[in-house]
Amino acid sequence: MNSIKNGTAILLALVVSFLVMSCKGGGGGDTIKVGALFAVTGPASFLGSPEKKTAEMFVEELNANGGLLGKQITLMVKDTGGDPAKAVALAKQLINEEKVFAIIGPSTSGESLQVKDLCNDAKVILLSCAAAEKIVNPVARYVFNTPQKDSHAVARIFGVMKDMGISRVGVISANTGFGKAGKEQLETIAPKSGIQILISEVYDKDATDLTGVLTKVKAKNVQAIVNWSIEPIQAIVAKNIKQIGITVPLFQSHGFGNVKYAAAAGEAGEGIIFPGGRLLVAETLPDGHPQKELLMNYKRNYESRYKEDVSTFGGHAYDALLIFKTAVEKAGTLDSEKVAQAMEGITGLVGTAGVYNYSADNHNGLSPDAFEILTVKGGRFGLYTRK
Repeated sequence: MNSIKNGTAILLALVVSFLVMSCKGGGGGDTIKVGALFAVTGPASFLGSPEKKTAEMFVEELNANGGLLGKQITLMVKDTGGDPAKAVALAKQLINEEKVFAIIGPSTSGESLQVKDLCNDAKVILLSCAAAEKIVNPVARYVFNTPQKDSHAVARIFGVMKDMGISRVGVISANTGFGKAGKEQLETIAPKSGIQILISEVYDKDATDLTGVLTKVKAKNVQAIVNWSIEPIQAIVAKNIKQIGITVPLFQSHGFGNVKYAAAAGEAGEGIIFPGGRLLVAETLPDGHPQKELLMNYKRNYESRYKEDVSTFGGHAYDALLIFKTAVEKAGTLDSEKVAQAMEGITGLVGTAGVYNYSADNHNGLSPDAFEILTVKGGRFGLYTRK
């Protein structure tokens, strides 16, 4: 009798253990829990809002087509407001309470850098939608990102400057994770590119007027200005430059990739030069371009559904979910280690930002040619051509 009881107890323990393991990581039952940390509101909402909309659209279509590994995706979106502290709290909630298998986002570099170790330690796949180099360098086992790299953006900007005969520049940047990371890359790469930074000023991301900062830059007789930020302040920079009579070219970072920024800048935004993904000029790509079909499909679906222009930021969320889907299908299982390994084996995957080629020591997967050099023409984005 005791042996029967012991056998029953062991069997029960095994069943409980199996159920616990099945639920671990958000893959239990008929669903896969995927968290999403987006700055849907706040100063970074130009990033987070299109990311949220894109993620919901992607998951809805994926579920309608049978889901992933025969399971439906449950997308759990949390609004961080662009606040790193809130992002950490929400990431802990998603990991510890909701038991998600993966997290898409956060929207900003500052948030991503704060949750990177948290996700990696918990063995929860993180696919950041932010661009700072330090998110994926040094490499963390379970942490990847989808935007083009800061260093690639800087290299492309300095390349255009060289072609224009520009060698003396002023740099202004926001006091954010993205701003700090960009400033570091600009100052590191400038000497190698024959560029001299005569002045580098940091401003508050919530500032509403930068004439004081820009007056200092003007006094240095620079040949161009580079602004590195993601917030609406990008439009204010352009307006202030015109107001105080600065006539040198304004270069923005790849954080300028939402046409709403150009609209907010109005006439002052004309001629801004920046590196951007091909999504912003998808219609101009030749029909045989490897990205065109995907870009046009995403653009049509997003704009018809939400009645607003597509942006590169929504594209980062699209790519994150596409990469996640591809890796899970390749792994054939909901095991974090195997999915991470499968992700590192992804090559030639066409996304909105470029063609992804990940590896064990490259968790960004994009090359400098993922960027086009763009400009503002008539309040819209177009390919830059030197006059």
